[in-house]
Amino acid sequence: MVIKNKHSYLAISTCGLTLLLNGCKYAILDPKGSIAADEKHILIISVLLMLMVVVPVIILTFTFAWRYREKNTKAIYSPSWAHSTPLEIIWWSIPCIIIGVLGTITWVSSHQLDPYRPLSSMKQPITIQVIALEWKWLFIYPDQHIATVNFVQFPVGVPIRFLITAEGPMNSFQIPQLAGQIYAMAGMQTKLNLIANEIGDYAGISANFSGKGFSGMKFIARATSQEQFSLWVKIVKQSPKQLTPIEYNKLAQPSENNIVEYFSSANQYLFETAVMNPMMPIPIKNLEKCTPNQKAKVNSNA
Repeated sequence: MVIKNKHSYLAISTCGLTLLLNGCKYAILDPKGSIAADEKHILIISVLLMLMVVVPVIILTFTFAWRYREKNTKAIYSPSWAHSTPLEIIWWSIPCIIIGVLGTITWVSSHQLDPYRPLSSMKQPITIQVIALEWKWLFIYPDQHIATVNFVQFPVGVPIRFLITAEGPMNSFQIPQLAGQIYAMAGMQTKLNLIANEIGDYAGISANFSGKGFSGMKFIARATSQEQFSLWVKIVKQSPKQLTPIEYNKLAQPSENNIVEYFSSANQYLFETAVMNPMMPIPIKNLEKCTPNQKAKVNSNA
């Protein structure tokens, strides 16, 4: 009776988990950018190669269990058997070949999909500076002279060059449907190049635990037409808020589940100063008081 109840609980749990998983969105399996599409291709190839070992092992496990069951008196019992050269060749050569293929794929794709590698395109890339704060994402557009919080927009079909750093704990920046993750670290600048192939809204996440507000550290990445992007920039420029060093200090204070914010202008030295802040004696709050030479030094050292 107890065994039957256990089987019933197992069946119910399996069905329940299946229903829950039906509501999941497998973003990495639904790529909307060329980088993410290549990563999906590599993932599928790797899984198929590994299944070439896993599936036969599972089948042989049940086959041996059935063939050599206690009631099968016809099965040949050979207690003195210890070695077979043909079998040794088979179960050593196949894994070695698979590992060699996986290693080759990893080597080639690591260079082709290097996040620092600029994407080839006839269109001029757009640079977006990203600062991971506690617990929000700040996006600065140095060419458009605007900034946003927890929202980033860019044209479809145009290479995007993210420059990423952190003001606080280490974090990880990722838009799963467009590219892989890249770390955001204080005192460092990392890069991520991507391109969106389709218009749409894509979920951006923090892929690295960074404290109690980590679960709410999400943003929307919106890919639109060039015309819609230009119109959106004009709308942001009408915002009454300006991202001055003083406003940045307020924004850098820890907070959770932050709403989208627009800033019609952004101090041009904020990102460079955020990168250098752990290593230099010029606090962001004093940036406006720096001399032109000091500002130039901040910009050149970043």
